[in-house]
Amino acid sequence: MVVDSLDTTFAALSDPTRRAMVERLTRGPATVHGLTEPFDLSQQMISKHIACLVRARIVSKTKRGRESICTLRPEAIKTVSDWAMSYRQYWEESLDKLEAVVNEMKKAEMRDDQQGRK
Repeated sequence: MVVDSLDTTFAALSDPTRRAMVERLTRGPATVHGLTEPFDLSQQMISKHIACLVRARIVSKTKRGRESICTLRPEAIKTVSDWAMSYRQYWEESLDKLEAVVNEMKKAEMRDDQQGRK
């Protein structure tokens, strides 16, 4: 179900370290060691963050010799983007309707002002 998938994705992306890892992976695959370098965290903690991203299906992890390579799975982020875009459409339509109402109120106010001057 899309909602369950979104829950998992949002939970994984709620952590700034995991978001930084995702940001790094937008530039291409990286080894687990490569993802560890910018953070002052233990290897164990980094592995937990990566496991969370893998469970959320945001990242895939494969073995290449002795190293594990992490790769971003853009389809997970696309699901979030699609979900957000549907709400963007809703809010844009609502704001357009509100703007039309405000414009009608301004026109009515101007008519009332003009009639009051006569």
